[in-house]
Formats: sequence, structure tokens, C-alpha cells
Amino acid sequence: MINLSQIATEQANPATKHIDELSTLDMLKTINAEDKKVACAIEPALPIIGKVVDIIAEKIKNGGRLFYIGAGTSGRLGILDAVECPPTFGTSPELVIGIIAGGTPAIFRAVEGAEDSTNLSQGDLNEYCFNDKDVLVGIAASGRTPYTLSALKYARELGATSVSLTCSPNSPMEESAEYAIVVQPGPEVITGSTRLKAGTAQKMVLNMLSTGTMIKLGKVYGHLMVDVKASNKKLTERATRIVMEVTDCNRETAIEALNNANGKAKLAIFHIISGETIENSQRLLDEADGYIGRAIKNINKK
Repeated sequence: MINLSQIATEQANPATKHIDELSTLDMLKTINAEDKKVACAIEPALPIIGKVVDIIAEKIKNGGRLFYIGAGTSGRLGILDAVECPPTFGTSPELVIGIIAGGTPAIFRAVEGAEDSTNLSQGDLNEYCFNDKDVLVGIAASGRTPYTLSALKYARELGATSVSLTCSPNSPMEESAEYAIVVQPGPEVITGSTRLKAGTAQKMVLNMLSTGTMIKLGKVYGHLMVDVKASNKKLTERATRIVMEVTDCNRETAIEALNNANGKAKLAIFHIISGETIENSQRLLDEADGYIGRAIKNINKK
């Protein structure tokens, strides 16, 4: 028997007790007021989030990968964050991976019972040859989902880094993970509907984990996504604008450099700044581990 009275996300919210009696505008104002509490709830967890970002970045530098795993809304949020990394940061689709209980069908429709399994997650991780070089972030608002909890335990058995992301304190997942991120946004607008405030909190933390990691990996220069993958017209235009902004060149020069660099904004930028050939520019970037700022400093020292 699950004792819902002990789970923070299952508590009643006094502020929304009569939300069904409000006008549409007042109803939305109430929801908005509750949503405003989410960002503030994350602030106390920033130190542990920062520590996890540093660990993920170091693991990736040493050949590891980042995995998100969860059931229902939590699993979908992990997948959402994972699939945005390749177009935004030019990463391989195999670097950040999202796994959901019930597999691909569960992304679109609830797969009943999948989250209660204590056996499925190990097999799901094994499909990706999950190992001790990797980082696993288990996501569950309640911190009690059997599927996700068993995944964290398996990660620890393998010697991989395990991280829990929950919205309820003193949960089994918090106790099982090596690093525990606990965000407490308070009771939901609709009791127990964790796709609301808890889901928003989880999304914000996942944004921090992936974005912070990619910044640490040199995939951002200033505030610009210099490793953006120009895979459609919008992203091609964004890459052009990025090259123009960083190098202060005209549009024609930016387009020519991007064409020579096979659409790689970072390479095009460094090619223009350094005056080196594309081949030498790539070599110098590689020597700087892909950090454009470091590569620029290196050529200025010569």
C-alpha cells in the first residue's frame, strides 16, 4: 500500500481549494501565482545541481554519457531534454539519452503498470550498454517510482554515477542515489497532478543540468550556441547570425566561412578570427579541447 499522505506532491493546496468556483481569469491567476513559486523552490538546490553539472561534464570528457530515466511525465521530460541537445549543442544523439518506462509507446500514451516494474529498467539501460563511465539521472516527483528506483540501484551496482531528481523529501530515491536533487515546489494546483508544478520544476532543473554541462564542455561562447547544428533553415540562419556577431563580419563572409566549415559555426568563427585555413583551424580547436575562447588565447600567445 502506498501511503500518499507522506508524499509532498500529494498534499492538498489551500490556495486552490475552491479553484473550480472561480472565474476563468481568477482561475488562471491562481495557477500563475502557484507557478511563480517554482523557480524560488529550486534556489536551495543550486549547490547540489552545480556539483552534478561538474560531475557530468567530467564524466563526458572521459568518455561517459548522460542518461535520464523516469516514468510518465518524468520520463517524457527527460526525453525532451535529451533530444534537444543535438540540434542546440551539436552533440551526438548517443551522448544524452532519455529512457521512459514502457518504451517509445509510453511517450505518446500511458503504458499501465510499466512504472511499477522493478525489472524493466535494467534491461532498458543494458540496451545502451550502460556502464560505470556513465551518469544516470533518475526522475520522479514522488521519489518512489519502482522503475526509476531500481534503475538507480542498478547504476550504483555498476559503479556509475547515480543522481535522483525528486520533488518530495526523504524519499527512497533520495536515499538510493549518490547525489540527490530535491526541489519542493509545494502542493499542486490539482492535488497529485505532478505534470504541473513538479513537472515545471523538473524541466527547469534538467535545463540547468544539460545547459550547464554543455557550457562546461565549450559548446557555448559568451551567450551563443556556437556548436549549433544547422539542420534546417532557421538554425542555418541562426548559425549565420552567430558567426556575424562574434566576428563582426558581414553576411557574405559568414556564409562563405560556414560553407567552408560544413555548417559548423564554431569552426567558421575561429577560421575568420585566426585567419588560419579550415584544416588548421580545426586542428587548433581540437588542441584546445573544442573551447573557442581557449583556442583564441593560444593563438594570441604565439
